[in-house]
Amino acid sequence: MELVILFGSFVFLLLIGTPVAFCLGAASLATVAYMGLPPVVVFQRLNSGVSVYSLMAIPFFIFAGDLMVRGDIARRLVAFAAALVGHLRGGLGQVNIAASLMFGGVSGSATADASAVGGLMVPQMRACGYGADYAVNITVVSSIIALMIPPSHNMIIYSIAAGGRLSIADLFTAGIIPGFVLALALMAAAWFVAKRRNYPRETFPGWSMLGQLFLSAVPGLILIAIIFGGVRSGVFTASESSNIAVIYALGVTLLVYRSLSWRDFKEATLAAVRTTAMVLMVIGCAACFGWLLAYLKVPAQMVAFLHNFSDNPIVILLLINVMLLILGTFMDMSPLIVITTPIFLPVAQAFGIDPIHFGVILILNLGIGLCTPPVGSVLFVGCAVGRIGIGQVLRTIWPFYLAAFAVLLLVTYIPALSLWLPALFH
Repeated sequence: MELVILFGSFVFLLLIGTPVAFCLGAASLATVAYMGLPPVVVFQRLNSGVSVYSLMAIPFFIFAGDLMVRGDIARRLVAFAAALVGHLRGGLGQVNIAASLMFGGVSGSATADASAVGGLMVPQMRACGYGADYAVNITVVSSIIALMIPPSHNMIIYSIAAGGRLSIADLFTAGIIPGFVLALALMAAAWFVAKRRNYPRETFPGWSMLGQLFLSAVPGLILIAIIFGGVRSGVFTASESSNIAVIYALGVTLLVYRSLSWRDFKEATLAAVRTTAMVLMVIGCAACFGWLLAYLKVPAQMVAFLHNFSDNPIVILLLINVMLLILGTFMDMSPLIVITTPIFLPVAQAFGIDPIHFGVILILNLGIGLCTPPVGSVLFVGCAVGRIGIGQVLRTIWPFYLAAFAVLLLVTYIPALSLWLPALFH
């Protein structure tokens, strides 16, 4: 009955349009009341959920990404990407994906990637004769790359949801190869669609211009090396690296590019505060929800259920992926990481799946959920940037969905894609 109240009240509140954080908090409070526990338990768990030192990295990475969006770094990365891959079939589509790969390594946020790169690329693609649906399809799905490569703050949330025992450096490292594989798969899909629609190639600007644009983009690209290299080598922690990212972003945008105005700085600060407040509220309420799941022995029941269903890890991983994909269409990513990790991680480990490998599967899977209706936040951002209806986008997005699903299967069933690179550093 406790589980009926927990999940029933949560789903009911979600269906009537209640914000996710309040759905989680209210469902937890109702369940605690039914169980006869003091209501203060909910607030204690909420407080403990956000009182985690590693969470300090999230607001600073968000702030650094916002500073770079407003400080001209995104435009320079796009210009370099255009010179690098624009001569391929469907040139500006390829540029969009390459820019997402580079900017994702700076921002670590799919939403920031979709708004920054999409805001630059979608109008340009439409002006050059590309279909609005094609431009938005690429912008939306390629933004998932930002979730896979450092400094993905969702990897930090997963580490905390897993009990704080997983190395953030290993998680950052594990997502790099899958991130590049996803970029290549999406570039192949973009080429396929561009060839069918006979979209043009861009003119290669020459090696000299490519070198100049690379030098212009270097200050932004260096941040990726600073974050990854520093965390991986142990020079500083993920939380400390986020502070360094902010200082570096301010230095580059104020002193090197001189493109950040006082107004931009204030807007970036306020935006980071709003986003951080929302994320931490969701994490806190989800932590209480997750504690109740553990208290009611849901992970153990799930392990027993799946053991009865099958003993084959291939089948178990397929079932977990399907369940996560379904959940990802209805909920945002951060609360799902906190809720589903305590449920599915013990199941995965019971079948011999490495928790680092499972983390990459989880992040990629839920990232696809950000691009699917009815609660695909990145899909909404892309459609708003492209000024196009969701229905029109969904009619033609299937080649990019197929590419993302194919990479998800590769990452799921070829653990070396996630685990080979971290193993090199041990």
